[in-house]
Amino acid sequence: MGQDKLLTTTTLILAAWVMIVIAWERIAPYRKDLPFFREGFWVDLVWYTLIQSYFLKILIFDYIIQSAQQHFDWTNFQLVKSWPLAAQVIFFTVTHDIYIYLFHRFQHSNKVFWRIHEAHHSGKQVDFLAGSRSHVFEIIINQTIEFAPIILLGADPAVVPIKALIDAMFGMFIHANIRVNLGKLKYLINTPQLHLWHHANYIEVFHANFSTKFSVWDYLFGTAYDPEYQPGNQPEKWGLGYSFPKDYFLQHAFSFKRFDEQQLLKNQWFFRYYNIRPALLKKLSRLCAKLKPKGANKILQQQEQSVY
Repeated sequence: MGQDKLLTTTTLILAAWVMIVIAWERIAPYRKDLPFFREGFWVDLVWYTLIQSYFLKILIFDYIIQSAQQHFDWTNFQLVKSWPLAAQVIFFTVTHDIYIYLFHRFQHSNKVFWRIHEAHHSGKQVDFLAGSRSHVFEIIINQTIEFAPIILLGADPAVVPIKALIDAMFGMFIHANIRVNLGKLKYLINTPQLHLWHHANYIEVFHANFSTKFSVWDYLFGTAYDPEYQPGNQPEKWGLGYSFPKDYFLQHAFSFKRFDEQQLLKNQWFFRYYNIRPALLKKLSRLCAKLKPKGANKILQQQEQSVY
């Protein structure tokens, strides 16, 4: 299969998976009454999923990895070039997952690296889209370490889109607001039940459930937390135990300098910037309310609340 056709295929599979997970969250929710347009929905979708991912892809592949490839001779290190495609995908998926487990665990124990990871834990309404919320520096580190070996070790070009698809599908699955029981497979494959505990605001899970795709690492290294009940539905039982900015740019700035977002709102220029999107959405809501049936008003109100 050609690279263009493969990219089209993986994109279609991912789009289908998004639809499946969205429907799954409505049919079998882990936490009941979690709105689709929850708080921070548009920040996660527009800024983290679309804009940040697009620009970081260019930075990581075109500047970091390509520069390393051009300035050094990797011919003697292309160890996987002759391997079958399936073996390459499995190898890079498993080895990267071990790395993510170890690095993730390190982030929770190191004050400096926690600063570039806390944004991922800031959402109090965790769903399939919440996994996209990650600090720019965290993504640069993780995706460079993930994809550089694939390219520099001479892997088949098809490994990159296939691996990216697997990452995206698992990322949505383990963060999804769904109730699923894999039986004994849970000791191998990570599930929302295990990972949603990791996003809960409980002391006992701050150093537990670090796995991404394969939960086996948590069970092997003694960091699994799997009680017979689920976290509470109260907002304070999720996310961070301290105030965290809602604005995308402030979330990144917060990792370098602590501040009170509400205090910043007292500045008229910041207040205007901060309310551009809510103001535009309110105008759009009023316009749509005149054109659409009353049943659409509830959806528009949810969209207004989820601007930040």
